[in-house]
Amino acid sequence: MSKTASFVLGSLFGAACGVVVGIMMAPRTGAESRAMAADAVNDAWDSAIDTYERGARSVNDRVSDFRPSVDAKSDELRAKVDLARERMDQLRDSLSDAVSSTSSQVSDAMDTVTDRVATMAGEAASANETPAASVNVEVEDASTSTDPAQE
Repeated sequence: MSKTASFVLGSLFGAACGVVVGIMMAPRTGAESRAMAADAVNDAWDSAIDTYERGARSVNDRVSDFRPSVDAKSDELRAKVDLARERMDQLRDSLSDAVSSTSSQVSDAMDTVTDRVATMAGEAASANETPAASVNVEVEDASTSTDPAQE
């Protein structure tokens, strides 16, 4: 016989002997042993349920304690966002006013310049000069400038 077959047969024989000896030497009947095993499983199950319920209560309590802090922070953040929106609206309004004011100032300046040019052209025409001769325009080249801010 091979070693593997001998080992398997020996294991089966040993297990059978163990069952017979266990039954013969058992201090209780089978019904009593099954009842004890069922009680042990039930006790373990009840303990697991109690542990779960305690953990759930603990987590719930911590979440309840933490919730007011989160609510306060979210209210504070909401207030800051609202304040920022108000400031943006104010800035938008002041920028719009500044653009309108500057636009009207530029328009007024253009009208003034147009009136002066027309007046100068009229004076030049009455003095028999060409209108271009009475206007003096100087152009300064930025590359030849000695302004230190441009260098």
